[in-house]
Amino acid sequence: MTVPSHLQYTAQHEWVALEGDIATVGITEYAAEALGDVVYVDLPDVGASVTAGNTCGEVESTKSVSDLFAPVEGEVVEINQGLVDDSSAVNLAPYEAGWLFRVRVSGIPDLLSADEYSSLISGS
Repeated sequence: MTVPSHLQYTAQHEWVALEGDIATVGITEYAAEALGDVVYVDLPDVGASVTAGNTCGEVESTKSVSDLFAPVEGEVVEINQGLVDDSSAVNLAPYEAGWLFRVRVSGIPDLLSADEYSSLISGS
């Protein structure tokens, strides 16, 4: 199970890559594997405000529908339009082509380090 050390994580299995005031958000490999084949993503609209910890979309798989939670606060500035047409990248490359949306950050809650997230998913 890959948990890249340069990212930050939430207990709801989202990852965050911060570059300046822009956060790129996706779901972790652990979440993608648990969901099974992702068949649809419902992403927030560009321009929408998101609040850390609140639902901002959904990820639908062959097994279930899961809420997508905003890991940071701010304004959505971009969505991964490619996933709207073909959501398979969420499973194939969750940390690269499978990113979900980008937010201009106005607030960052405490996020988990890679080590903390690894401990969470390993149950220790």
